[in-house]
Amino acid sequence: MGGTNVFCQMKKLLVIGTNSFIGTNFHKFSENQEITEVSLRETNPDDIDYREVDVVLHLAAIVHQSKRINKQVCFHVNRDLPVSVAEHAKQAGVKQFVFLSTVKVYGKFISCSDPWTEDSACYPYDDYGESKYSAEVALKNMEDESFVISIIRTPIVYGPGVKANMLKMIRLVEKFSLLPFWKVNNNRHYTYIENLVGFIDRIIEIRASGTFIAMDDLGLSTTDLVKYLVKFLHRKIILFKVPDIFISFAVSLKVPAVDQLYGSFYLDNCKTKKLLDYEPLFSSEEGIGKMISYYLESKKKMISKQVSDYKIF
Repeated sequence: MGGTNVFCQMKKLLVIGTNSFIGTNFHKFSENQEITEVSLRETNPDDIDYREVDVVLHLAAIVHQSKRINKQVCFHVNRDLPVSVAEHAKQAGVKQFVFLSTVKVYGKFISCSDPWTEDSACYPYDDYGESKYSAEVALKNMEDESFVISIIRTPIVYGPGVKANMLKMIRLVEKFSLLPFWKVNNNRHYTYIENLVGFIDRIIEIRASGTFIAMDDLGLSTTDLVKYLVKFLHRKIILFKVPDIFISFAVSLKVPAVDQLYGSFYLDNCKTKKLLDYEPLFSSEEGIGKMISYYLESKKKMISKQVSDYKIF
């Protein structure tokens, strides 16, 4: 497709998870208009009203950045709760359950290996990936002709209002004029939020069953990413190259930040795009431009408010 989706009949969506980056943007950009939200912090799965709901979109999760969360809590939130929600939704007659998972279910990428696809074997190595994959398996076992399970795996999602690692990278480029990212020969995939929303909308529109990878069309090296950030932040910086031997040594020490900045994470979602007949609407450059535009505007508003508050004081 690649163009705007046309919904012949609007479906009533129940989004599990409130005030999240993805949830907020889904509300903003989705072609679905009948959307309600529920927080599992405030409501138990068996107390949710599933009446007249066509689709449940489960976004609530503890992400891998939450280092201080123990394994039991991680599995409770990332596996037990979505499975419980799905069970109640199925009993109530909901037709489709869409679960937002992660490419972390695949495990560590091995250099020079083939890209991961929707059908690749999964070997998650941390609590986040393990709990998400465990949820995927349990949910797929619940599927039947009347209850469709749609699993969406995605790499880092970015866009207006993004937090976590992408925001750290933005601030790094904004703060320093000398950075060690020249000629980084890696490839990592990212997902612009409006592209993710487009994938979700299409999966709901055609009631697609299966496992899907939602991401931007082209991967980026860290050098590419930094250059785009520099361009839209209107910065002038100098990039220098770190000797490969130092990078290899740091990677061998299993330093997460080093792997994220210098390692690769190859993905291939040709199957997803073919099954859905869908192409992402925005390039990574366009998505990064939109993200930075929002970031700069937010900073301007914050500074204006601080000045205003100071004058009032």
